[in-house]
Amino acid sequence: MDTSTAYRLVQGLAGAALGAVATRTSATLFTRLATSCDSNRRKWERLNFRGRTVSLREGPALAVGMCVAGMFVPGLDPRTRAAAALAAAGAAGFGAYDDLSANGKERGLRGHFGALSRGRITTGLVKVVGIGATGLAAAALLRRGPVDTLVDGALIAAGANLVNLFDLRPGRATKFVLFMAGPALFSSAAPLLGPAVGASIALLPDELAERSMLGDAGANALGAALGVAAVAQAERSMRVTLLGGVLALTLASERTSFSRIIDRVPPLRGIDRWGRCA
Repeated sequence: MDTSTAYRLVQGLAGAALGAVATRTSATLFTRLATSCDSNRRKWERLNFRGRTVSLREGPALAVGMCVAGMFVPGLDPRTRAAAALAAAGAAGFGAYDDLSANGKERGLRGHFGALSRGRITTGLVKVVGIGATGLAAAALLRRGPVDTLVDGALIAAGANLVNLFDLRPGRATKFVLFMAGPALFSSAAPLLGPAVGASIALLPDELAERSMLGDAGANALGAALGVAAVAQAERSMRVTLLGGVLALTLASERTSFSRIIDRVPPLRGIDRWGRCA
């Protein structure tokens, strides 16, 4: 390992440590606030795929932890630091709005735009537009040309949505993020991805034990973090390729179930179920 790679790894691990500590602290504070009021506690509870009651507080806690860690992680210039915070906070904020205020059973882009064609605006559509806007604003902070800003904003927003598509089973979205971000701790994207890695690891045990779930707030924030890391470090050709791949997966999810595919492939099924209660 050469000196530059070792330094990047140190930056990434420092960010991961900061992300883990900030996220656990945030989770503790969110839990205390929720338990102080019974109606507030119920507001943040949902039934998971197995009918068990889980908490949605993991998502906001994770987003806060990532943003706080991003303020102090070494190796980032001010504009990149601001872009990462804006993208994660915006994705988490609009995700939390959808978590708490969902006004219909529509799922996926087809469902939300279908509702719009019938004259009804869903909370999911508000989330899509809001995350798109904050993703574009985050991309604009990097001060590139208009074409790059559009591509980068789309990639940030599409990344936020993609990770959310995996959040259908305990730990699935978090494992996906760790699989994508972990190896990149040896790259120049390490300072951007370290907080996301640390925050994910800090809350993964609670998620696997089905005490909490990411919800849209947490999954969207993690996806936005991956998107910012890509747009900040990759060349335009790579960013366009990544955007095409993410959009292809998003469109594929409209026609087939990721869960069905994962269950049919033994290695994927094993990774998906690792650590879960059953």
